[in-house]
Amino acid sequence: MTASLLEQLIESLRVLPGVGQKTAQRMAYHLLEREREGGKRLAETLGVALEKIGHCVMCRDFTETEICATCASASRDRHQLCAVESPADRLAIEQATGYRGLYFILQGRLSPLDGIGPRELGLDALAARLAEGEITEMIIATNPTVEGEATAHYLAQLARQHRVRPSRLAHGVPLGGELEYVDRGTLSHAFGSRNEMP
Repeated sequence: MTASLLEQLIESLRVLPGVGQKTAQRMAYHLLEREREGGKRLAETLGVALEKIGHCVMCRDFTETEICATCASASRDRHQLCAVESPADRLAIEQATGYRGLYFILQGRLSPLDGIGPRELGLDALAARLAEGEITEMIIATNPTVEGEATAHYLAQLARQHRVRPSRLAHGVPLGGELEYVDRGTLSHAFGSRNEMP
């Protein structure tokens, strides 16, 4: 027995992160009851986006062109490359910092149990970029998870092989945080990686 169109709609909405059965049901009912025109626009835009948005050949970020606007910009510092796990991480760095270098989006992190190795992260393309000799520093901005740390170590080794200086984002006590409320792992990491004050 095939599912009704309503059931198919609800099930389709569940592919989104954080959307369970109840949320998908509410979204489907909202679109059908109050937002049919918005739903049509959403469907059209989603179809076009999925067809036309691909990955930049240089940094692997999402783009509609072969090379994204960041990689094509003449105003970016071509000697710095920041490696991040996802396009969302790139956007966070771009919005929160004054960083003006280039990026490399891994589209994940090393996770052998999930079948994600260096090839899946495009590290052959990253190695080729490092081998060109233009990049002098690679800023490693992976998340401080077990997989993120393993990925960071791999990236640092790759950078050193190409005579590129690897650097890592600092991790530790958040600005404005109080020590008694910081979790043990974060506090331990911050204490172990402390720096001399200028």
